[in-house]
Amino acid sequence: MTGFGKDLIAAMEEAATHARGKGKAARVHTIEVPDVKAIRAELGLSQQAFASAYRIPLATLKGWEQGRRQPDATASAYLSVIARLPEQAREVLKAA
Repeated sequence: MTGFGKDLIAAMEEAATHARGKGKAARVHTIEVPDVKAIRAELGLSQQAFASAYRIPLATLKGWEQGRRQPDATASAYLSVIARLPEQAREVLKAA
């Protein structure tokens, strides 16, 4: 049997053990989701102005604010930068 085959069998056995509630605890990854509406309100911008200034599709912004969608890890990081350094983020985008 190839190394890949052995690794695949080992992974499947580990998954089955986990599914039965036994074995090592799985790693849990949590993403801090910023409060998009609060960030925007703090900056005093309308949804349209915020979306335009930071190049976020308006529909995406509305989805986040209405709780229909959550920002992924990359978007969450970007929103954290906007919250901490709003002017610098805008300047970088203007220069791009």
